[in-house]
Amino acid sequence: MTNKLLGLDISTRTIGLCLMDDNKKLLELTHVQPKLPKPLPENKLEILFKKSDIVKEFLLKYINMNITKVIIEEPLILSNNIYTCVTLIRFNTMISRIIYDLFNVIPNYINSYNSRRFGFPELMQPRKFNKKGEKILKLNNPVLFGNYDYNCDKKMIIWEKVNNLYPEIQWIYNKNNVLAKESFDMSDSVCVVLAYINLNNSLVVFLSRTLL
Repeated sequence: MTNKLLGLDISTRTIGLCLMDDNKKLLELTHVQPKLPKPLPENKLEILFKKSDIVKEFLLKYINMNITKVIIEEPLILSNNIYTCVTLIRFNTMISRIIYDLFNVIPNYINSYNSRRFGFPELMQPRKFNKKGEKILKLNNPVLFGNYDYNCDKKMIIWEKVNNLYPEIQWIYNKNNVLAKESFDMSDSVCVVLAYINLNNSLVVFLSRTLL
C-alpha cells in the first residue's frame, strides 16, 4: 500500500489542499475557504477559531485515507503589518493542531523558498537578467528563478510547472476567464508535497552512497 501525503498552503482566506501518494501520483487537488456568515464576531481570535472549525469539518473526509505525512507551507513573514504576521502564525498553529488530532501526524513544514527550490529543481539557474532587464554576461551562481526576468510572476511560474506536470487538473477561473487566486493556492500545495518527496528521495540516495 502506498503512503498518502497531504499538502496544505494555508491562509485565513483560502487553503489549498493536495493529496498525493509517495510516487507523485496526484489523487486530489482542491481548496477550502473558511468563510463566516455575517455578522462576524467582534473578537478577532474567535474569528480564527470559527474558521479553523470549518477547516476541521472539511478535513474529516480524509480521516480514513491512510495519510502518513502532512506538509504545510510555512507562512511568509515579510509583511510590514505585524497583525497580519501574528494572525497567520496563529491560524497556522490552529490548523496544525487539527492535523495532529485528526490524523495523529505531526506536520512537516517547508518555507516557500525551499518548496519551489526542491519542488522544481530546474528553477535553480544562473541569473540571466538584472533588475533593469539587462542581460548579465558574467557567470554567477544558480539562484531560484534565475532563468526568468528579475520581476517575474513567481506564482504563475509555479502554476505553469504544476499544470504541465498534471494537465488533467481542472483549475478555477474567475468571471473574466482569468485564473482565480484559489488556483495558485492549489498549485502551491502541490509544490510543497513535491518538494518534500524530492528532499526525502535525495536524502535516501545520499545515505545509500555514504554507506556503500
